[in-house]
Amino acid sequence: MRVIALDAHGRRREFKGPSPGLGGLPARLRRLWRGWALANGDVRVLAIAAKGVWTAAERRRQERRLRMLAHRVRVISDAEAAYLGALGDRPGMLLLAGTGSMVLARDASGRWSRAGGLGPLLGDEGSAFWIGREWLRATMDGPGFAAARLILASPDPIAGIAALAPGVLGRARRGSRRARRITAAAQGALADLLLAASHPLDLEAPVVVSWAGGLLADAHFLAGVWRATRRRGVRVRPERPRESAAAAVARMAETLSRPAPFNRGC
Repeated sequence: MRVIALDAHGRRREFKGPSPGLGGLPARLRRLWRGWALANGDVRVLAIAAKGVWTAAERRRQERRLRMLAHRVRVISDAEAAYLGALGDRPGMLLLAGTGSMVLARDASGRWSRAGGLGPLLGDEGSAFWIGREWLRATMDGPGFAAARLILASPDPIAGIAALAPGVLGRARRGSRRARRITAAAQGALADLLLAASHPLDLEAPVVVSWAGGLLADAHFLAGVWRATRRRGVRVRPERPRESAAAAVARMAETLSRPAPFNRGC
């Protein structure tokens, strides 16, 4: 959880801590307001980017739950916040790949499309978790068996499996055939997500595409994703993210807090 607060003079406060989830957010923010000597009426705009919020009905429901904390509340998905940070309002695609994986796309008319993001039980193809799981499967007749037993007994086995991914990518660069097959399959799976997200939209080629997530910090791996995407017929123009998701949400709150321009009419 990260909270960024800006006052009318541009002064900034920031808090970082464990996320209480949407259910525990009102109580956590009330404690934070008290610590900052703020009353609910002092907060003009509260903008939130959260997991598990996709539909307009879900956004409205969360905004109603939180409306006592500020004069105006805006809730969007964390993936949309990452897109706005990376590409702003422009059409394009955002590839997110860390523990999980998904693609969020937007065309010039403002229509959204997504692919993936279903979690480790139903999806996350090409993600760090997927790479780690495939490595354990491929090595189960050797060291993978003992490693899998330790990870599965840990408090967070999904994170433990995902943590294996950098090592697999490193083995692939050093020539391991098994690791190279898994790496190429992961790159292909992420390319498939980009292809699937692009289909419902009218995106002009070359499509601007940006990225977020720890797995994509590996430049060698990321370059392979772009090659696999182009082989599938999607012309992409990779572009580094402009800013973080948190910065984009803070900027959104600042914009929403400004008075609407007065229109005298004709």
